Formats: sequence, C-alpha cells, structure tokens
Amino acid sequence: MKKIFILLSLSFILACNTSTEKETEINQTSEAEKVQDSVENFAIVIHGGAGTILKENMSDSLERAYKAKLEEAIRTGHEILANGGTAIEAVQRTINVMENSPLFNAGKGAVFTNEGKNELDASIMDGETLNAGAVSGVTTVKNPINLAWEVMENSEHVMLSGKGAEQFAEERSLEIVDPEYFFTENRFKSLERLKAKDSEKTELDHDGKTAFVDPFIKDSKFGTVGCAALDKNGNLAAGTSTGGMTNKKWGRIGDAPIIGAGTYANNKTAAISATGWGEFFIRGVVAYDISAMMEYKGISLAEASKEVIQNKNPDLGGNGGIIAIDHEGNVSMEFNTAGMYRAKMNKDGELEIGIYSE
Repeated sequence: MKKIFILLSLSFILACNTSTEKETEINQTSEAEKVQDSVENFAIVIHGGAGTILKENMSDSLERAYKAKLEEAIRTGHEILANGGTAIEAVQRTINVMENSPLFNAGKGAVFTNEGKNELDASIMDGETLNAGAVSGVTTVKNPINLAWEVMENSEHVMLSGKGAEQFAEERSLEIVDPEYFFTENRFKSLERLKAKDSEKTELDHDGKTAFVDPFIKDSKFGTVGCAALDKNGNLAAGTSTGGMTNKKWGRIGDAPIIGAGTYANNKTAAISATGWGEFFIRGVVAYDISAMMEYKGISLAEASKEVIQNKNPDLGGNGGIIAIDHEGNVSMEFNTAGMYRAKMNKDGELEIGIYSE
C-alpha cells in the first residue's frame, strides 16, 4: 500500500512539473511574440495643410497631383522604416519630398510675405531623447527641415533664425539656393489678390474677448507640411515645415517652428505635427497639450486629439488640424476645417489618403 502511495505521489509530481514546464513555455512564447510584435511595429502619417479645401473647387487633375505627391512622400518614409531606419530619418526624408513640390506651402511652394519674399520655418523633434531643432525666417535654404535637423544634432541650441540660421546652414554644407528658386506664379498671384482686397478689420468676439482680424487672411495661412513616425525600435519623431502665412508682415512667425505648438514628440505618448492658424496653435500649445493630456489624464491619442482640435482650439478662435501617432502605432488625423491633405501607412503597407472632410 505504501509503495502504491509513493508511486502515485511521484506520478502526480511529475505531471505537475510537466504541466508547469509547458505553461512556462507557453507564457515565454507569448511574451516573446508580444516583444516581437512591438519591435516590428511601425507606422507613418503625414499632412500637407488644412483649410477650405472643397471638392467643387478642385479639378480632377489637381486632385490626382496632390494624391500622387502625398503617396510619393509617405512611401519614402515608409520604406525607410520598413528597412529598419529611424523615425527621425523617415520624418526628414518624407518632408523633403513635400518641400520639393510646388503643391505645398513649404520649400519650393512657399507663400509670399507682404514684401514679396519667401520666409521659411521648420522644426523637428526626437521622441526618444526629447532633443529638438527649429529654424525660422530663412530665405536661401532649399530644405528647411534639414536645417532644423542640423540645429538639433550639431548645435547646442534649439532654434535659430534669419541670417544666423542661414550662416549655420552654409557651415553645415546644406544646399543653398537663390531666393528666386522659391518663386511660383500661383503663390505670387495669391499675394497680389490679398494685397488688392480691402484691409478693413472685422471685429470678432469669443466669449467676451474682442479681437480685430483681417477677414482676408482666413485662408492665407494653410499648406504647411508635416510628418510623424514610429520606427521598429519603438521611437517616435515629428517634423513640420512651412512658408507661413501669405502677406505676413514684420517677420511674423507661426507655430510650425515652435516646439510644443506645431511640433512635439515624446516616446511616452505621441508624435504630433500641426497645421492651421498658427497664432492660436501657439496660444494653446496644441502639440504638447495633446501629449500632456495623454500622459496626465491617461486618455488615448484619439480622445486627446479630438478634445484639443474640436473643442479647446476652436474656443480660442483657431482652426486647422493635426496628424499624430502614439507609441503603439495608433494614428490620429484630426481637423476642424473643410479639408486636410493627409495620408497614413501601417507596418502592413496599408495606405490611406484623404483630402476632404468626407
């Protein structure tokens, strides 16, 4: 009887050990799969500006041109990420494509100031280190986002402006062009139309706060380009580039080169790039506000983006939109205007391109 009891006990112990070993193997496999999924996850999202973009005002050929350029840009960044490249590199090279196109208000397609010049702004941020670089008011740098990257990587500063920024660009051997390079006929005609219009001020009232705004600048500030990306190492990055506002005066600078307003990236939360009426995005610190709501309130990227773009910013009087991606690869393309040029791609290569608020 005693022998039988011992044999049964040994059998039970062996069975338990085998079961435990199998359970451990399953758990380890499951954890490994999770890690693998996390490491292999990546995605990218871009915008080409938001505003009164209506289907009835867009020719079929122009719509095709915008969609083709958006696809070219996002596939450029997606390929970098798919091959194991960094989010920072993907953001920079993706924005280069849009800066080199006259379709967007950045680089080649930049709008004109009141003085008939093209003054360019850009910023970029690394979500892993929180390092950032920005430039404003440059007139001879072909790709301002590249200069913003140089400021981030090869200077002790975050933002450089005007002639100093251009001098730094030359020292870093960036491509310098004659200001004539940025001339495009349609952007110059837009300036002439704005300057020819009545400049009377219109009184606006927002919750008892009075402001005086030129009614003709309403749609003169859109077209900024931006990109946000998540790479296979789990790092986030964001960048923004713009020509600013048509007919701008006095060296006006919008939100695009301001870290926390037009651009922000933090591995804890998300990478964000904004487009819209810069003055209000600066006042609302829009990009950082989305990240902060995620970090401190524990809400999702979608919830934070919607609250900021659909409620908080409009309450100030601002309009526009953002593109963003969080540390899990979730994407947001939130805007409160009639349209926003936008596109996104995930790790499976699924592409989505949009223009209107359909």
